[in-house]
Amino acid sequence: MIYVLIGLALIFDFLNGVHDSSNVVATPISSGAIPPRRALLLAAAANFIGPFLFGVAVATTIGDDLLVQDAITTTAVIAGLVGAIVWNIFTWYAGLPSSSSHALIGGLVGAALVESGLQAIQLAGLTRIVIALLVSPILGMGFGYVVMSISLFASRGATPKINHFFRRAQYGTLIGLALSHGTNDAQKTMGVITLGLVTSGMLETFEVPTWVIFICATAIALGTALGGWRLIRTLGGKIFRIRPIHGFTSQLAGAAVIMGAAIAGGPVSTTQVMSTSIMGVGAAERANKVRWMVLRDLMAAWLLTIPAAAMLSGVTMWLILAFA
Repeated sequence: MIYVLIGLALIFDFLNGVHDSSNVVATPISSGAIPPRRALLLAAAANFIGPFLFGVAVATTIGDDLLVQDAITTTAVIAGLVGAIVWNIFTWYAGLPSSSSHALIGGLVGAALVESGLQAIQLAGLTRIVIALLVSPILGMGFGYVVMSISLFASRGATPKINHFFRRAQYGTLIGLALSHGTNDAQKTMGVITLGLVTSGMLETFEVPTWVIFICATAIALGTALGGWRLIRTLGGKIFRIRPIHGFTSQLAGAAVIMGAAIAGGPVSTTQVMSTSIMGVGAAERANKVRWMVLRDLMAAWLLTIPAAAMLSGVTMWLILAFA
């Protein structure tokens, strides 16, 4: 069973890379700063490196603080992954920038509830995770607004040549954002695999092995290299027309929020943070240039993700229990 769990976890991690590559590369591609294939390869390399540099605080939150390890089995973790994967594939196909983080949390909680009830959930840990997921988009919008305001003030009176700076600078902000994404998102899969190793008896205590870090970093990097083109179009053009200054400021703001959360152990949604960062950047320049109706669609996808993934994993767990 543990090998099935590891396989599914790596599939989820790979799809997370495909799904979330749009969040990392949409603005530099849409602003014309970096060619699409080069942007994806840079992002993939940074996604791979990130998990080795900044610790495993998020993995511990997901694997050690969310579920009661003695109250669940490896099968429940597998069912949770199935729910998250199915929802990710659906939203990717539909072009909806939903949250892989929400899908994973919903999947794990739904499967654990069906198998063991509320006793399997660490409410304090779940509360911390939900707070991180709710607060981070607000911080993304706020940081985007502030960074854009500062950039506009600093570049007042500049000639159009300043766009050359903002294009070149996006190489640095892209790498920083991809490092933060790899650090935060790959750790979620590390937490799930390590949780499975504990529930299967292969580990006595929760401690992420180096080989788990390596395979998770590799899977998310490969997914990022392929790119989620449907979602890149959503984030890169539907909110407002992205120019070089918007790409630079939104990436800088998003990277700061995501990396800060990763170091603190907060599993946040890159999709949410980057979407609201882009909106904050646009609002700082002119509020009516932002297509705010897109926010309604994004929020609908976000609100649906946790219950939908929980339902899918719950049904999977029920079927396993019924026919095992």
